[in-house]
Amino acid sequence: MREFLENLIDGITEKEVCASNKEILRNLLNLNAVTKYNNKFYLNNGFVCGKLDISSNGTGFLLPYDKRFKQDILIENKNLNNGHYGDIVLVKLLKNGRKRENGKVVMSLKLANETSVVYTKSFGAAVLGVNLKTGLSLALKASQKSLKALPTGTLVKINNLNNDIVEVLGNIADPASDEKISLAVYNKNDEFTDACEDEARAWGDEVDPSMYPQRVDLSDLDFCTIDPIDAKDFDDAIYFDEKNLEIYVAIADVSEYVSSYGAIDKEAKTRGFSIYFPHKSIPMLPRALSENICSLKPNVARLAFCFKISLDKNLDVKKEELFEAIIVSKKRFNYDQIDKILKDEEKSEIDWIKPLHKLTIKLRQKRLVHAFDFRTQELRMSLDENGEVCATRFENDSASHQLVEDCMLLANKAAAKRIKKGVFRNHGSPDLKKITNLLNDLALLGLDFSYESDLANLIRKIQAKAEILGNREEIDKLIIKAQKKAEYASENFGHFGLGFDRYTHFTSPIRRYSDLILHRLLKANLSKDDRLYNYLLLNIENTCSNLSELEREADKTAFDFMDRKFARWASKNIGKHVKCYISENQNILIAKLDDELKGARIFIPNYTCELLSHVLVEITQADIATAKIIGKIIKKFDKKEK
Repeated sequence: MREFLENLIDGITEKEVCASNKEILRNLLNLNAVTKYNNKFYLNNGFVCGKLDISSNGTGFLLPYDKRFKQDILIENKNLNNGHYGDIVLVKLLKNGRKRENGKVVMSLKLANETSVVYTKSFGAAVLGVNLKTGLSLALKASQKSLKALPTGTLVKINNLNNDIVEVLGNIADPASDEKISLAVYNKNDEFTDACEDEARAWGDEVDPSMYPQRVDLSDLDFCTIDPIDAKDFDDAIYFDEKNLEIYVAIADVSEYVSSYGAIDKEAKTRGFSIYFPHKSIPMLPRALSENICSLKPNVARLAFCFKISLDKNLDVKKEELFEAIIVSKKRFNYDQIDKILKDEEKSEIDWIKPLHKLTIKLRQKRLVHAFDFRTQELRMSLDENGEVCATRFENDSASHQLVEDCMLLANKAAAKRIKKGVFRNHGSPDLKKITNLLNDLALLGLDFSYESDLANLIRKIQAKAEILGNREEIDKLIIKAQKKAEYASENFGHFGLGFDRYTHFTSPIRRYSDLILHRLLKANLSKDDRLYNYLLLNIENTCSNLSELEREADKTAFDFMDRKFARWASKNIGKHVKCYISENQNILIAKLDDELKGARIFIPNYTCELLSHVLVEITQADIATAKIIGKIIKKFDKKEK
């Protein structure tokens, strides 16, 4: 949408307006905010479009999509016109003689969320709703008598257009409400419509290979899956032919079951991604597909979209074949089992595991000549029977993770070579400003480096020095933070972090809609059906943009849930002293919990401290509504004490 609104400034023809933006154009014409001239539509003077920000005191600020405005536009509370934080809005400028531009919201063009989550709270004799995201209070469309009958802290979902109560979610004091809060705050849904469920169940539980005579039968090959121990959906299976140096990457053939524009497809496109909480997943597809007929479960026939990647003696790719197949996974491994097998602590009935591991080590070494090896850690949280956090741990990239990763990268690269336009996973090189900030932070930590135009070489130098100093993992976190986020796009721009000229996502169609679209494009390409291929590309730019946004929302939903669990823990530990390290110190000081429990963010007001410093923090406040913990630093450790 942003691209469309920006184009209105310089003029846009009707043919250039995609279907999803035509209704918005009609609304703008009806409001006399747009004029048609010489077959082009232009945004009229005095109107500005942009994203709405709202401060804690209720004052609004428009972040304009018009580059001519160098500053955000002030919108007083009385002129918000029921606009909400994050909405894309049309604003009319007001003439008030002030230096700073002032405006009022005329219309919300796109709601950030159709609903908001509020909890009830008494303000004197009145009961109002308090928005969890903004902290702003508002009158609810319900009688005071009925609101007073509810327990204080009752959570309700409201319609952002009229403040009507849509659903009662529970009570903010109840840990069981956290899941519903996190989903509702980001407008996510755990339930599927009856149409989706019926469509999914119609495929049954078994695959009859005789119904697919055109597929390549690979059921005699010893494929296996390697996933987290608690995984229920198995996207990918691998097989290695050691003699011929051939790696098979078989991916669940979701596109065989989810047709374009069907009920499931529409829902999957809206969700974009599966969401993973510590105790459960919120799948992109109905479980009858994601955990059953699409999932590459062991010892049952399954449809797969498969790459066969042949390597030469130098381990360079000499041939990549893509075909629809039938496989039977012979074993379901988890990462821990594979790690034990690779350490000779456990035996495996799959004899190619160790040879493939040796090969992927060499592949990884070749790849890292042009790519980066970031030592990332993923926080895992365990909940007790009451739904409260009882333990956390960091999961490192072990040998098993790296084995799977390098096989998946081969398949993703191979897929990217087959399309000129479609769905690419791009990662741009870092901005100069971010690199400058990174170098300044590193200088304070005793790592002095000068800017180099060859950023890849500069990053490797920083990592090498950090390795010597023994703080490689912490420095890697700073380097990652300084980089751009990877995004989806219809055109290829390469992947800086991986060092690839072309890259896409092919290997997870059960949990990523991007991969499902790509599978459809690849099948059209294989069948040389240009008409279908071009049909699938309709509105692909907007689809990719939406996918990038949905990916961020899925991540935010998962992080929000964990933040709430940490806030509940902190609320029972006010006054406790905990070990932390400083993870952020620019706009606000944030300490990261690094004690028996790990990973919680603790905000430290009115204090300055060097990045990565190890500190002792006292928990002073915990707000479950905003999922925020406040603390104060009691002591700063020296290197020996930490």
